[in-house]
Amino acid sequence: RRNISLRTPIKCVTVVLRNPSANVVDSLNGPLKGYVLSELNAWELVIVPKEQEHEWVTLSLTPNFTVLGKKLGKKMKDFKSHVTSMSHADAVACLEKGSLDFENLTISATDELVSKLAFSKDGEQWESTSTPEGDVVVAIDCTQDEAILSAGRSRELINAIQQLRKAAGLDIGDKVEVFYKEEAGLSVVESAVSNNVEAFATKFQGSVPLPKKFAPSWSVELRSGTAEIGGSTVNVYICRPAVAGKDGLSEEVLYYLSTLEPADVAGKDSLELKIDGKEYTLKEGVDYWVSAGAK
Repeated sequence: RRNISLRTPIKCVTVVLRNPSANVVDSLNGPLKGYVLSELNAWELVIVPKEQEHEWVTLSLTPNFTVLGKKLGKKMKDFKSHVTSMSHADAVACLEKGSLDFENLTISATDELVSKLAFSKDGEQWESTSTPEGDVVVAIDCTQDEAILSAGRSRELINAIQQLRKAAGLDIGDKVEVFYKEEAGLSVVESAVSNNVEAFATKFQGSVPLPKKFAPSWSVELRSGTAEIGGSTVNVYICRPAVAGKDGLSEEVLYYLSTLEPADVAGKDSLELKIDGKEYTLKEGVDYWVSAGAK
């Protein structure tokens, strides 16, 4: 109904369970929580405690017409009006008591009444559904603020990167550098990356995508392609890891750096080199970096 992309996270999923066992609640709040959040692409899962149910749902009662037909006869219409007009608190009290008195008759809350939970919390951001039995209600916070949209765009970029890695025949452990190029004047992807650096670093062994302008001129492209991210077309490139050099260094020094592998300079504070009789001392973090990302 809201037409939300599957890659856009859901801010919160709230669940109301009627009389859940302690084991079910503990599992949903414990070992299963991470799995549920991952499967639903949600940021938060809330299992509403019983004392807060009234803030989220309304319990309604209706007669079990099949069972009560003969018992109530012509009184059925009045009884229906009576039970359907009960407040949430009265309906809960009736179920807890187990019965309801009506015109000198005792109505069993277990067999002669049908009870259902229905979502009733105010707010246009909510979409909800319930089981046919009315014993489980699930509500989704459909808020689409900038943080949510940014996370969705990040997932779109991550998917594009994974597709390129697959096309390039890379294994999970193969490390690459990722660059992207947006349409002129746009910074949708740049904003999404900067707001979700940790997600990219976790997914790609510490490597965070960068604008293409930061790629060394000697960067070796393994695969490239286009992707629709945030409604615009973005060029995405995966490249072999490469040492990055300071802008303005001589062509000879830059060429020397282009011949090095990141492993050659990792952990070194400086590099001593001699080109055409001229000696150079290059400092890590000033003249060169182990990667474009470090630069």
